[in-house]
Amino acid sequence: MIIDCHCHAGKGDLMTDPWNTDAPLDAYLRRARAAGIHKTIIFALFHTNYARANSEVARTVARYPDQLIGFAFVHASRDAGRIFQMVRQAVTQWKFRGIKIHGHEAMPTREVCETARVFRVPLLVDVAGRTQVIDMLAPQYREVNFIVPHLGSFGDDWRAHQRVVDQLVHYPNVYADTSSVRRFDYIVQAVKRAGPHKLLFGSDGPWLHPGVEIQKIRLLGLPRHEESLILGGNIERLMNRARLASIAKSVAHALAPKETTTGPLAQLR
Repeated sequence: MIIDCHCHAGKGDLMTDPWNTDAPLDAYLRRARAAGIHKTIIFALFHTNYARANSEVARTVARYPDQLIGFAFVHASRDAGRIFQMVRQAVTQWKFRGIKIHGHEAMPTREVCETARVFRVPLLVDVAGRTQVIDMLAPQYREVNFIVPHLGSFGDDWRAHQRVVDQLVHYPNVYADTSSVRRFDYIVQAVKRAGPHKLLFGSDGPWLHPGVEIQKIRLLGLPRHEESLILGGNIERLMNRARLASIAKSVAHALAPKETTTGPLAQLR
């Protein structure tokens, strides 16, 4: 099964750039079908109210349940104190399978990482070129699987790509997606040094053509079983682990005695 792990959907409310204005999926879905993509992970655009934006993503997933999978977008600072509740609703009510956060807004806090740890969902962190953040996150939260989009830089920063490749090698819980990476040899290096089990295919749709992005994976010339890991096996493994673990955690939480400590962090224990 081929899974595109990086696609935006819905409407933003800032309306200054495409990525905070509108991300219609009609053309993307046609292109994805033509490229042989079976499922796509979607998340909101930049937004001033991610609770509202995530509910819109949930409605979109409900319209295409066989094709789309939702990730919850959160703002580490603005949503502080309610991130657990937002993700719990997304995971339990809407069956979302991960968390998205963007460094242009705010880098992950302990609240974000603890929430990902509790629900065992992968945390897709666009570090916006500041790849040193991963060196703090990954060893602090070894139970959380971090996915770094664009191999660390949408802006074609070769230094960020190089550092993320090094992080893929060094940290067992760090993965990267290939969306919008123009310097192809860093993808080649990532596969050779870290292994095909550490890379995920992503398109950064709907603005980038999924057929173009998937061709980069084909051009690696990998054995079929290794190519299949990048094209879907790796992200499916991370999400399945998350789904099963979150069910077990929910059952354990329901059966456990009530905490006396109050507040969001008490719910994270």
